[in-house]
Parts: sequence; structure tokens; C-alpha cells
Amino acid sequence: MKNIFLGVFVLLTLLIGIAGYFRADYWLIYIIVLPFFLLGMVDVLQRRHTLLRNFPIIGHFRYLFEAIRPEIYQYFIESETEGRPLEREQREVVYERAKGVLSTRPYGTKEDVYAVGYEWLSHSLVAKRPADLSPRIMIGSPLCENPYSASLFNISAMSYGAISVNATLALNRGALQGAFYQNTGEGGISEYHLRYGGDLVWQIGTAYFGCRNAAGDFSPDFFAEKARLPSVKMIEIKLSQGAKPGFGGILPAAKLTAEIAGIRGVPMGRDVISPPTHSAFNTPIDLLEFVQQLRELSGGKPIGFKLCLGSRVEFMAICKAMLTTQIVPDFITVDGGEGGTGAAPIEFTNSVGTPLTEGLMFVHNALVGCGLRDKIRVICAGKVLSGFSLASKLALGADLCNSARGMMLALGCVHSLKCNTNRCPTGVTSQDPRLVYGLNVEDKYKRVASYHAEVLIALAELVACAGLDSPGQLRPHHLYRRVSASKVMSFDEIYPFLQVQELLSDKADAYYALPWSLANEQAF
Repeated sequence: MKNIFLGVFVLLTLLIGIAGYFRADYWLIYIIVLPFFLLGMVDVLQRRHTLLRNFPIIGHFRYLFEAIRPEIYQYFIESETEGRPLEREQREVVYERAKGVLSTRPYGTKEDVYAVGYEWLSHSLVAKRPADLSPRIMIGSPLCENPYSASLFNISAMSYGAISVNATLALNRGALQGAFYQNTGEGGISEYHLRYGGDLVWQIGTAYFGCRNAAGDFSPDFFAEKARLPSVKMIEIKLSQGAKPGFGGILPAAKLTAEIAGIRGVPMGRDVISPPTHSAFNTPIDLLEFVQQLRELSGGKPIGFKLCLGSRVEFMAICKAMLTTQIVPDFITVDGGEGGTGAAPIEFTNSVGTPLTEGLMFVHNALVGCGLRDKIRVICAGKVLSGFSLASKLALGADLCNSARGMMLALGCVHSLKCNTNRCPTGVTSQDPRLVYGLNVEDKYKRVASYHAEVLIALAELVACAGLDSPGQLRPHHLYRRVSASKVMSFDEIYPFLQVQELLSDKADAYYALPWSLANEQAF
């Protein structure tokens, strides 16, 4: 767009010059054109607003709509958020926290507090001052030789290819600045993940990008070479993804460059679709043996797996396999069915996969019920944008959380819904150099780090207002939900929560006892 702008201006200049040769009053047109040219030049040269760098002059219309919100701006974003005021406000708060500007609000609660499903955190009359503003948690089972100290809020899986060069660089440098990790996504480790030295969680998907042989199968040698890189702190085996569980990763051909094809080891010219399942293992016991193999090949780094909960019986089978083999992952990442993606069939995004709250609680309770929860950290992801969403997930069983949507918004994403077309106007999910140009790494990495820090500050304030000393003290009874027009219940009243090793007795709640009885560690 910037090139079109400059070209049009040069053409207009020539036309006005020719016309002015014949009629002197035509030079008055410069009085009208020159201000727009100057504004366009300022837009192209500034570095804070990607939209204005990529779309000089016309990009100002978006900021005009924002300035006179909610009357007009709300109309344009209504369809993106299904008209929910709280979701719209959360997105605005992400922008504000990333930019380091005032994020307080006038008036009262934006959500309908009497609507079924409204949730809130209970406060204490002996509230405290916020303590640790940057809490961390150690990840590493007794089998792990090199545990990792992680932030409670991190960057969720986004592959280079799904996002751009500059987005990858800004996220990694932001992670370095704020001392949190960046999940590489299943697309492999690129030089852009390594340039600044930010902490990485290397995700291994079903196509084994970055550690595959010529046949597309897992290569221990290629894996060991990359897994021992200093920046790689943990390795995550992707079993399924919240936005498209049971369906392999998708990189549209329009976004496949020669560089990305080389990193992934795939041919050019067609969509890159990962297999729906792994070829390196077939049973729950095989999975855990694969975990141990990666742990040894990586030099003892934490190894875990990620899944969107599907069959409860299959997850219980993995738990039984842990007890049988005495091999446990260092962490399990639970992805919610409401999670986002760059490309997926609509049926999978809307109608497959357990939502995060239910998936997280099931995984947490299953591990508690078979006596393994104290050995395994639980990470979760799925529309975690704010201090409250982070606190609520910690209360329901997570140890830490990842966010993709929030980090993209911090980079300048405007939810244009062009991720799968290579025409993202802010250059976040495009491989078009003309659009990627607008995303300035020097500015955006600071916004990513600022957003991360502000969310943790909000978390600390919520923990303190509940009268607690640390996020690890949050429990289900601190969260409430309106379940009908006249009834409110805490989460420990709504859902059953198991006691330690309860599944090994005959007293477990039927919701957990039935899939446990049907599970077989020898088969999924």
C-alpha cells in the first residue's frame, strides 16, 4: 500500500505539473494534495502503528472509529465478539497494557451480572498488598535432570509460517525482555527463534518438522541436535490442538515460502497438512516411552505433551500407563476447544474438542485421583487474556498458562480474520514482505513484554484482594458462577473434585470412575 501511495503521488505531481504548464490556476491543486502527501509520509516513516505504515492515510479511519467508540467502532467489531461487551473490553485492555497506557474504566461492570454463566472471584475483608509481581514455578519431574523455572504467563504455540518473520522476532525478544518462554509451534525452530536468545519450548507435532527424516518419520539424531540448543528449555509433544483437534496442522500454500519449506522439509506449491496422529508411538505406553526417549536425547530437559481433551477414556489410559511404567511427563498442556488458529475447517473450530474449563478440571482431577498430580505440572491455553482469566485457570488446577491471542493483540493484531489468506494487514500472520515491513520489531517486542508484565501485576492484585499470599493458593471455592437467574454456586459446588488416589479406590465420582474402569494402558 505504501508503494501504491508513493506511486500515485508521483503520478499526480506529473499530471499537475503538465496541467500547470497550460493553466496556472491548476497549481492550486497542490494546496489540497500536499497535506495528504505529508501525512502519508509521516505514516510510512513512523514505527508505532503497523496499519499506518502499511496503509498510509486510509489507516486513520480505523483510529477514527476507535476515537468515537462505542457508537461506530462497536458496530464494526460486533460480529467478531458475538456482541459480548466483556470480550471487547478485554481486547482493548490488551492493547492498552501492551502500550503502557491507562487501563482503568469508569462506571461499573460491563458484563450482565445476572446472566447465566457470569463468573467472578471472591474477595476478602482482610485483603493484602500485592506481593510477588513476577511469580515463577519449577517444571521438572523426579526423572528430569534439568528442570526449568517458568513464568506463570507465556507465549502459546505459534509456528513461523503461521506468523511472520517480524512477529516471531518480536515475540522472542519480548520473551527475553520479560523472562518468559515462547512456544515455537509445530513448524520447527527457525533462526528467528534463536536470534535474540529468548527461552523456547520446542513443540514436536505429528509431522516432526525439524526432526524428521526423508520419509517424514521421527529422526532421533536430528532431534538431539536441536533439543540441546541452549535456548530450548523444554520440549512439548503435540497430540492435538484446541482449534482443530483430531486434524493435522495446516499451513496454506499461499503462506509457504522457500525458507519455510526448507525449515519444515516439505515441497513448495501446496498446502502443508500434518498427519492427524503420530507415527512414533501407537499406545499410551508407547507415548510414555517416547517421552523418556526425548528426555534422554535432550540431555534431561523437561518433556511434556499437549492435547485438547477428547475421549476421557483415552486420557485415563495414559494415566494408567504412567502407573504401569513409572514414567511421567514433566508437564501436560491442556488446550481448550475455544483456542484459536490460523487455518482450520469450520466444523473443527466450532464443534470439536472440550472447552478449556472442563478439559483442565478433568486432567487435573484425573492426575490427583491416581496420585500423580504432585509430579506433573499442568499448563493450559485457550483465550487466556487477562489477570482474571489467568487467576481463574490457576484456581481450577493449572500451574501456569499460555496465551496466543493476547500476544498477537499485543503485536498489533486487529482481528481482521485474514490469517489464512496471507493478507493480514498488520503483518502478524502474513509472509508478504510488503505487509511484514509494517511490523516494527523494535517497538512491538516492548509491547509484548509490557503486556506480559501488566497481566502478572493484575494477577498479583487479584491474589492479594482474595487475602492470599501466592497464586498457588487459589482454589475452586474462590470462583463463583451464576448457574440460573436465582442461583449462584462456587466451582467446588458445581463440579466434583477428587481426593488424592481416589481413583485407586471404589469411591470415586462416576464421572471419573467410569472412564477409569474402561481405560486400557495397552491401547487408546
